[in-house]
Amino acid sequence: MPTAVHSARLRIGPVQATLLLLIALNLLNYIDRYILSGELLPVQREFHATDHQMGALATALFVFYMLAAPATGWLGDRMRRKPLIISGAVLWSLATLGTVWVHSYWTLYLRQAFVGIGEATFGIFAPAVIADFYPERERNRILSLFYVAIPVGAALGYLAGGQIGGQWGWRAPFFVCALPGFVAAALYGWLGREPERGASDQIQSTLDRATFRGLFHNRAYLAASFGLATLTFAMGGISWWMPEFLRRFAGFSMGRASLAVGVITVIDGIAGTLVGGWLAQRWLRVNHRALYLLSCWSVALTLPFGLLVFFGPPAWTLPALLAAEFFLFLNTGPLNAAIVNSVTAPIRATAVGMNFFIIHCFGDTFSPQVIGAISDHAHSLRLAMGATLVALAVSGVILFAGASVAPPLEEALESDAGDDSCSLIPVS
Repeated sequence: MPTAVHSARLRIGPVQATLLLLIALNLLNYIDRYILSGELLPVQREFHATDHQMGALATALFVFYMLAAPATGWLGDRMRRKPLIISGAVLWSLATLGTVWVHSYWTLYLRQAFVGIGEATFGIFAPAVIADFYPERERNRILSLFYVAIPVGAALGYLAGGQIGGQWGWRAPFFVCALPGFVAAALYGWLGREPERGASDQIQSTLDRATFRGLFHNRAYLAASFGLATLTFAMGGISWWMPEFLRRFAGFSMGRASLAVGVITVIDGIAGTLVGGWLAQRWLRVNHRALYLLSCWSVALTLPFGLLVFFGPPAWTLPALLAAEFFLFLNTGPLNAAIVNSVTAPIRATAVGMNFFIIHCFGDTFSPQVIGAISDHAHSLRLAMGATLVALAVSGVILFAGASVAPPLEEALESDAGDDSCSLIPVS
């Protein structure tokens, strides 16, 4: 009898299947985004582009991403999210596949725009769907698992660009990495489940939490969004330029630089995201401000190691990068959970869409291009990368202030702890 019970609990149900497929789609999303970052050199040489122009390719993706986000968020609160998620995955996969036939800088720029629209469609709806499966106190735990796909996907993107691109030409990785997106979209269409909106909400709905106008008065939402925006400015610039930084200042080849950044990103991303989610979950038991406070500490611990990465001796670059990225990833689950928890179901997709607009408008839409422009003007990519540390410091101040307006989490119903039906991790 115990064996039968154990087997039943290990069985993957429709909720678990939906979550696993969302994680898989998120993984592929970030692989497609970071392929180009892993092979900037051959692209730059073929199109005779400046650093400023190469940074503008990242800007193209995020401009269309942030412009599409509010509209897709509005749709997500009024339509079934399942077909919208599938459409987004198919669109970004088509754009990635189409890169194989790109032969001009401006065509590549247009490709980036279509990828941005597709990613906005998926990225907004996935957290809203997850929030409808789990109550407020559990969302940090589940979103920490969901966002592990970011560093793993980014690392695989770097590796695909640097390794496959180095062997078979810079267009080859886009063909290899586009095909799994179509498969994942088809599986989500077959197995994905559409949850009831607000089914797991347990915090009282108020005007600032349940209306679009209220978002502009919701201090917890605004603090988390603008704290994440300045953080995203730094992360976007670092992720785009780091392989090229290692090539120029640490003497790495393109392949070795993308491999180093990929390995560090996947190790730190998994460890940092899971440790950060675990620490925040424990801290939440005694302090409802934990999601903001842990994110603030994450930034503070990153800064000294960031200084060593950009301005220290070359021998310290990789060890310092390993430490800096670990601390930076601690905030991934907690900060995204803070945003989701700051609103209720009627406007959750809209709020996530507006959050995406804010973080990309004030964050990584322009940071790679700004860094490229500073590098061209000052003739120093090292000095340009230092701008990311200023953004990190501003993020820490905003998040520390945001902790004072963090919404209190009402005690969950007793059934929270006893219902394992929605658990992503098998319970023995």
